[in-house]
Amino acid sequence: MKKGLASVIACVAVAVCGAGDVPPPPSEPIEPPAAALARARPVIIEEATASEVLAACRAMLPVRPVVLTGSLILRNRRGIVQSEHDYRLVMRRSPDMSMMTVRLSPRGETNATANVTIARRPGVRPTIRLSKAGSAEVEVVDSPLERVLGTDVTWLDLTFDFLWWSKASYEAEREGESVHGQKCRVILVKPDAEIKGLSAVRLWVDKKTGCLMQAEQVDAEGKPLRRLWGTRVKKFDGKWMVSVLEVETLGERHRTKITVDGLDELDE
Repeated sequence: MKKGLASVIACVAVAVCGAGDVPPPPSEPIEPPAAALARARPVIIEEATASEVLAACRAMLPVRPVVLTGSLILRNRRGIVQSEHDYRLVMRRSPDMSMMTVRLSPRGETNATANVTIARRPGVRPTIRLSKAGSAEVEVVDSPLERVLGTDVTWLDLTFDFLWWSKASYEAEREGESVHGQKCRVILVKPDAEIKGLSAVRLWVDKKTGCLMQAEQVDAEGKPLRRLWGTRVKKFDGKWMVSVLEVETLGERHRTKITVDGLDELDE
């Protein structure tokens, strides 16, 4: 049975309901679900702490096992496709463990390029195991910032691990910034354990619903390194959800589009 989900690919695991200050390509019109968000029941109180806002985001993760299918499309600045891969992502959660398995294959082909297992326990950095086509060995991925098949998507995107980081604080000077008409709480979260090349992740969270609107990774000086935002939404089982997500490594001449083509609930 298809069921609405609050996200896209495992970065897919959280709702990203709008776009930020970086416009998407003209071929991808933005369709923010402003009316749906306006009708949504508030989940964040005005006095909520930054950690409580993160908890609201985590609460949007699917509880029952689900499988998502779609594609990762790497394009240059002119919009020309450089590579395209299909994915099949299975997500299972329990109170003390979350597990994702991702199967990646060239667009339209059945033979897998890579199979990935990502396991996470509270308070522990995710364990990422990767097996590539033609190799019997299983590789443990050292950094969550490693790219997926040369795209702009990283393993950190797939795990959304920063929603569990304990060092969260508001950026007071950004309070009330809007993302597509939705006033946001802007939060800076820092990793519990050092991640080389990353100091924090900045999040724009809808003040009313707890929907994650935009995220960007920043360096030690607060300079944005990578950004992800939604560009298209549609209804899954009567609920507005993102169906296209853009991921950009700032300063590079390409970006990656993540699409969600199918979403199904699995038996326990």
